Amino acid sequence: MADRSVTREQVLRYRVHAQALDAPRARADSPVLDLGVQDTGPDGAAWALELRRCSVPADELLLAWTLRGAPHLYRRADAAAVAAATWPWSDADAGKRIFDAAAPLRTAGIGVLDALETVAVQMRDVVRRPTVKGELSSALTQRLDEPFLRWCDPCGATHTYEQPFRIACLHAGLELEPGTSPPVLRRIPGWRGPAKRVPARLDPVRAVLHLLGPSTPRLVAGYLDTTVAEVRARWPDDVVPVTVEGSRSELLVDDEAALHDPPAADGVLLLGPFDLLLQGRDRELVLPDATARKDLWRALGRPGAVLEGHEPVGSWRPRTSGSRLTVSVEMWSGGDPPPGLAEQGERLAAFRGKTFAGLA
Repeated sequence: MADRSVTREQVLRYRVHAQALDAPRARADSPVLDLGVQDTGPDGAAWALELRRCSVPADELLLAWTLRGAPHLYRRADAAAVAAATWPWSDADAGKRIFDAAAPLRTAGIGVLDALETVAVQMRDVVRRPTVKGELSSALTQRLDEPFLRWCDPCGATHTYEQPFRIACLHAGLELEPGTSPPVLRRIPGWRGPAKRVPARLDPVRAVLHLLGPSTPRLVAGYLDTTVAEVRARWPDDVVPVTVEGSRSELLVDDEAALHDPPAADGVLLLGPFDLLLQGRDRELVLPDATARKDLWRALGRPGAVLEGHEPVGSWRPRTSGSRLTVSVEMWSGGDPPPGLAEQGERLAAFRGKTFAGLA
């Protein structure tokens, strides 16, 4: 049997390559669109695709609340399949995904999946034109029974729980209008409901294994915000065991060769705070240094990561003043920023339509 032990360096190099962060030239697609590109922060999904040299026309992309209730960007052609792929698998799964909203439903004898279906039907009926989230929420409050609703202190009002609201949207055939704040929802043109079958590439368990592998059911469950039992029940058969720095993981068979001999990554990138490369739940592997982990994965005000080759080496934040943008950098080694970082600052400034004012 071939040696299936790999190092941390091999894993990080593999992930950089699997996620096309080492793409040498412009391309019209990106593998990260299979799992969805999280659109959180001022640059969000658009910057993540820019880093991967992916230039999909805006009208071929769709923005929707899906995994973890976060907004993600997908190929518009995949909308129906993504709706099916990201829908909870069972009542137990749905209950985990909607957190405290599950308890009143269960107390009232309402199945959690049935409840999400009810919310989706009502949403679809309300949204006949582009509708602001608050307007849709108010309409749902009038239509839904008490177990679906909660009192919200910040708003000083009664409305639907947040996670059922978000999870039901795509199932209802609703997408988010990009760039709207507060969010505006609209009907997906030609919507006929979620697909009956999901292509293997869009299966979320397989997609996490491919893009953030090697992995385990526990780590995948953490990414998908579900239970380990649900992931184990859907764990692919075509996997091989892999030992990463002494810990057992698994990887899709088709990815084994790429993991053992990943191409070397070079250059410097400014990863956004929620870039997929930073979204794996094995943070101790990605960043062994506890001080660096504390800086990068803050509960509030999360910075982006400076990626040198395959290695996160520091954090960064954008500072804007009028038309000028400065990139504030903290190198975890205490040394100088890596060569090429200023050029990436210029790239970010141009992307934002600003003038680069240097590194701080």
